[in-house]
Amino acid sequence: MGHAGMAAAAVRYLRSAGAPTAAEPYETMPRPVLRAVGDDERPPVDAGEFRRVLGHFATGVTVVTAYDEDGPTGFACQSFTSLSLDPPLVAFMVARTSATWPRIARAGVFCVNVLGDHQGELCRAFAVSGADKFAGVTWARSAATGSPLLAGVPAWIDCTIQTVHTGGDHLIVVGRVETLDADQDGAPLLFHQGRFGRLTS
Repeated sequence: MGHAGMAAAAVRYLRSAGAPTAAEPYETMPRPVLRAVGDDERPPVDAGEFRRVLGHFATGVTVVTAYDEDGPTGFACQSFTSLSLDPPLVAFMVARTSATWPRIARAGVFCVNVLGDHQGELCRAFAVSGADKFAGVTWARSAATGSPLLAGVPAWIDCTIQTVHTGGDHLIVVGRVETLDADQDGAPLLFHQGRFGRLTS
C-alpha cells in the first residue's frame, strides 16, 4: 500500500471511530484571559534576603576574559555553568550595567579561566570596576580565540559567543566551546556566603 492508500485508510478509520477529520475541524478553545499580577498579590522579594539565601549555594569562581582592539579585558564571574554536551555549550551571566561586557561582545569570543584555591587575590583584582585588572597579571593569548589565558589556572574553556538572552537585570551569554584543558591536580577556588573557601578531604 502506497502513501496515498495509507492516508486514505487512516481517514476511514478516524471517521469510523467518530474522530473529527480535516472536513470536521476541532472546536477551538476560548482564549485565556491574561492580566498582570497586581502589586498586592505577589510582594517583591527583598534584595538583601535574596542575596542572603542564595549565598548558601556554593559556587566555583572564574574570570571571563576577551581581547579586543583596546587590548585585554575581563571580569570575575561566579555565575558560570556547563550547559550542553552536544553541541558543547557553556553559559555565564553578566550584569547589564557591566562595562566589560560590551568589549567581550565586540570580540565575539571569550575564555573562561577557572580559578584555583590559591587565586583569591586574582579574583578580587578582576572584581574591581575601573581598575587596570591586568596590571601585574601573567597571561598569554589562547590559541583558539586569542582571549587572555591567565597563568596558573587549573582549567580553562575557550569559546565563541553563540547567543545572548535577557534575564532580568542580567544577560545570559551562551558560548560554544572551541577548545579546553585542565590540570588534573588543580583544586578549585570556592565562594560561599561572601567568603572564599577550598575543598577539604
